[in-house]
Amino acid sequence: MAKLDPRRVAAFLADPGATRAVLLHGDDAGLIQERAEALVARVVGGNDPFRLAELAREAAARPGALAGEMAALAMTGGRRLVRVRDATDALAGAVKEALVGPGEALLVLEAGELTARAKLRALLEPMGSAAVIPCYRERGAELAGSIARLLQEQGVSAEPAALDWLASRLGEDRMLLRREVEKLALYAGQGGRLSEEDVLACAGEGSTLDLDEALVAATAGDIPVADRALEAAFSEGASPIMVLRAALRHVQRLHLASLAMAGGQQANAAMEGLRPPVFFRLKPAFERALRLWSPAQLESAGTALLEAEKRGKSGSAARPIPDRVVAQQAILALARQALALRRRG
Repeated sequence: MAKLDPRRVAAFLADPGATRAVLLHGDDAGLIQERAEALVARVVGGNDPFRLAELAREAAARPGALAGEMAALAMTGGRRLVRVRDATDALAGAVKEALVGPGEALLVLEAGELTARAKLRALLEPMGSAAVIPCYRERGAELAGSIARLLQEQGVSAEPAALDWLASRLGEDRMLLRREVEKLALYAGQGGRLSEEDVLACAGEGSTLDLDEALVAATAGDIPVADRALEAAFSEGASPIMVLRAALRHVQRLHLASLAMAGGQQANAAMEGLRPPVFFRLKPAFERALRLWSPAQLESAGTALLEAEKRGKSGSAARPIPDRVVAQQAILALARQALALRRRG
């Protein structure tokens, strides 16, 4: 089975069969947790202490510990599941020992980002009795599809425009996404259908709209508004990496609209062609920004934001810079460039 095709993940989680080990890895910790819990629910059916063993990474690395748990039988009958969070390559030897030993338990390893050469991946990807599932942040149509499925689980549906709006704002944190879906399901009621106006009324508040306002104001050259809105977004819980990724998406949307204008479209038509559509409250500032920047300038701004995200993640060994400062500096740089473009025009 080895590395699982993304299209088969849902079916596998519903029926892992005789698989001995599952490695969940990637940059979306919430999605990793969600998929691990889906496996627990399918195999164990609840929090049965006789069938579910959770080992700390340090405990799992001790000689014989993981193999012993994998070989143990449940006193109440049924298949056991052994779960190890924060798994790293230091566990590769223990995992190999456990899988060549006896037992029918399912081993679920929750790791962070692993390179293609990582020991755990190198061990498990060639195994027919193991499944390796990448868990990366979903975007665009893929994320909209996941939101639709989560809503369906709650007995609620949503219009395509509503799904697009949610996908553009709730994709950085899987746990936040689940909470928002639960809130929307309560708002709609069993069997309800959500429109774009519904999701704006229910989820269109707090850090997401503050952040949108900050980014549109920054690219329109309105530094005071951008600064106030960015501070509000941080106070509402927006993370620095979320800010930088949202800024990159905003610049990419401006770039698409700018290319449309370069091809002969009017600004309003170029904006209307974006998906999801520009939130009505932000349209005037978005259009002002669109008239300031050329496609080449926006492409350069996107490259600068990618570099800022790298700095925010890694910092500097000699002079570490807090990721929030990196995000603030990047947005301020956008605003200053936009202001310079305004003055030049």
